[in-house]
Amino acid sequence: MRKVSVGFLGCGNIGCGVWKLLQEFKADILHRADVEFDVKKILVRDVTKKRDQVIPAELLTTDPAQITDDPAIEMVLEFMGGEEPATRYMVRALEMGKTVVTANKMALALNWHILQEAAEKHHSGLYYEAAVCGAIPIIRTTIDSLQANRIEEMMGIVNGTTNYILTRMSQEGSDYADVLSDAQRLGLAEPDPTSDVEGFDAAYKLSILSSLAFHARVPFDVIYRQGITQVSATDIAFGKELGYTLKLLAIAKRAGNVIDARVHPTFIPDDHPLASVNGSFNAIFLHGHACDDMMLFGRGAGSAPTASAVVGDMLYAVSRDTPRYPTFHNANTLSDGLTVTDDWHCAFYVRLNASDRPGVLAHITACLGKEGISIRNLMQRDAVDGHAQIVLITHDAGECAINKALKAIASSDVQVESMIRVER
Repeated sequence: MRKVSVGFLGCGNIGCGVWKLLQEFKADILHRADVEFDVKKILVRDVTKKRDQVIPAELLTTDPAQITDDPAIEMVLEFMGGEEPATRYMVRALEMGKTVVTANKMALALNWHILQEAAEKHHSGLYYEAAVCGAIPIIRTTIDSLQANRIEEMMGIVNGTTNYILTRMSQEGSDYADVLSDAQRLGLAEPDPTSDVEGFDAAYKLSILSSLAFHARVPFDVIYRQGITQVSATDIAFGKELGYTLKLLAIAKRAGNVIDARVHPTFIPDDHPLASVNGSFNAIFLHGHACDDMMLFGRGAGSAPTASAVVGDMLYAVSRDTPRYPTFHNANTLSDGLTVTDDWHCAFYVRLNASDRPGVLAHITACLGKEGISIRNLMQRDAVDGHAQIVLITHDAGECAINKALKAIASSDVQVESMIRVER
């Protein structure tokens, strides 16, 4: 039997979940892997705080050095969240030759190059399955099981809070603000929901996933990001009439040396596998040149699912003789030879408020036609007070072309109410 001494950096919901899993699953871990994890120290802000799990007081400390600098501790688990001081503490642990397991997508996405440099220099292990999609083994699947593939595209619902909000809006016809308030009351959204609803959380995760999938560094700052705060129940309802479901998607595509990486509200057909992923569940849909289409689905957050991923990484780490690092040069910039496009191609949903008079529809179609954009579906509501709602979905077109066309369409007779991208 191998005994591994462990230290925790942080002990909130995820840390408590890992503590509980290590205690309850101890015999199974020993039986399956012939290893025992012995927690030596746990970094907390307040040693007197009441926690979800009963943890011996002698294990608690407010001094990070008792974990990062203790030669007896072999493995450090980071649950602090945020960029700092989490990154600094992890770097120190790696410099001391310790294996680091983290659930921190923000620190990893923004400082991966720093963490990996420290890990490689000191031959330390760095593992992060729990940083993306909780219990869904998307990291391991990408770096292990799909190595015989050239992954060309991935689309994911990677944020449970926004998926819960959009699901409620779709099923109930509720407004965004009302559902957000409910989500906060239920603890499904943070008091400050910015990271979730503005797409930051999803973009951090997409940076990690796309880098691993494309074997090239796709840094956070090259990812286009648009949140759900401007999504209206009206657009969701129109989309449903046309056979579409609205999701906040993290999308990454690679064609040759051109990368397309973006997070934004997206309509997808009702029969797309991602359309049925509701509530706080997550899913990743990807396409590889050999494996074709596949989807991984499951709990993307929560203390128990995330703890499952953390302990899985712990076991994966102790099963390896040497650490494993990504295949690409990990820098804080886009990998050499690659470009990121902002002129991605997809279909577009457009809602217009137009004067009900002759020539207006001809003006709209002429502006679209000038940019080479054709209409797949068009729906018009009866005019009220001289104005009609016009909803259309285009055939595939370029982002730059649709923006140019909508700018030309906007006039005293036509207001562009919304534009939402459509993927298939």
